Amino acid sequence: MNTVSIKRVYEPEEATDGFRILIDKLWPRGMAKAKADIAFWAKFMAPSTALREWFGHKPENFPMFTQKYTEELTANPETENFIALCKKQLKESNVTLLYGAKDEVHNQAVVLKHFIEEKLKTT
Repeated sequence: MNTVSIKRVYEPEEATDGFRILIDKLWPRGMAKAKADIAFWAKFMAPSTALREWFGHKPENFPMFTQKYTEELTANPETENFIALCKKQLKESNVTLLYGAKDEVHNQAVVLKHFIEEKLKTT
């Protein structure tokens, strides 16, 4: 069975990455588009600018960020189509959510991965 994983966009591409989706609203600093090897840029799935700025990648804000970002994902009209895209791609390969944040534990990719996995259980 294929899986959803997360990875910093700055890490080298691997064959096991499968379908690579950038989930940041802003293009990662210093990353050439050709080098990123991204299949799809889902900037519409990123947290709102206000939420991203409030979070500020502070670990102490992560629990509230998780709650607020999950609420944004639930209300986002694009979410259903994005989940469908992930489901379709998972039939063929792994799906890797790419992000630019330095903190590998407290970032939107962690929340989005969990959200996707929960949605796929119910579809």
